[in-house]
Amino acid sequence: MLKAVAILLLMASLACARPAVAADRFFMTSDGVRLHYTDVGSGQALVFVPGWTMPGWIFDRQVAAFAPRHRVIVLDPRGQGDSEAPGGGYDSNRRGQDIGELLARLAPQRPVVIGWSLGVLDTLAYVHSAGDGALSGLVLIDNSVGEDPPPAAPPRTPAHKAPKLTHEAYMAAFVRGMFARPQPAEFLRRLTQATLRTPEFAAHAMLSINLPRSYWKEAIYATVKPVLYVVRPKFAGQAGNLAAHHPAAETVVVDHLGHALFVDDPARFNAILDDFLKRRVRP
Repeated sequence: MLKAVAILLLMASLACARPAVAADRFFMTSDGVRLHYTDVGSGQALVFVPGWTMPGWIFDRQVAAFAPRHRVIVLDPRGQGDSEAPGGGYDSNRRGQDIGELLARLAPQRPVVIGWSLGVLDTLAYVHSAGDGALSGLVLIDNSVGEDPPPAAPPRTPAHKAPKLTHEAYMAAFVRGMFARPQPAEFLRRLTQATLRTPEFAAHAMLSINLPRSYWKEAIYATVKPVLYVVRPKFAGQAGNLAAHHPAAETVVVDHLGHALFVDDPARFNAILDDFLKRRVRP
């Protein structure tokens, strides 16, 4: 009898130790677009915003690490992941407004918004238009924030020498190029397939940014909330100037990692983020 009770108690404890399963949720934007996000855990809310054409599940290792003690929400921006791909609305201001409409659903919680790549610009567009009153902090990963020096222009291949790639081949090469460390072939295949859910016209529209660099700088300097800027060495100059001139910002430059640095070395990135949250963010 005692042995049976012990077994039941052990099974109960193991059940309690299992990680929570993220719930799939949807909401309708003010312009009538159905957007998907996942929601798991409880505590100080973290909202992750992925980059260009990327699905939210690219943050799966961060969800697993932080959901035991945080509420973790991951957005699929319009045209990405399991969100609807409308005929328009892919400009930075509309995508920033989408973030704001998601945050409005979390009130009165004030989350930390964590944007990566194009998600940095989407997040700063939200701050530029709505301010930082609904936030507890910002984490911006590996994109320009409008500081000096501007990023170097990529080298251009003469048109007659440029390879003619299909959209599918281009996206496959783009996905492979995001990593400095080898990734499983099945992961790369699955991620490439996810990017192809973004219509080609929408992918181009997301990159047609007709805003001056000063727009992003104005947004990041407008916030008084804690800011963490995590970048590769190509943005080290911007990181140095931001740390020197923004009283609420701190920066980390990581070496030998790719653009998706939180996938290349999730333990390192998660430790950086966890340290920032513990020191700088109050629930």
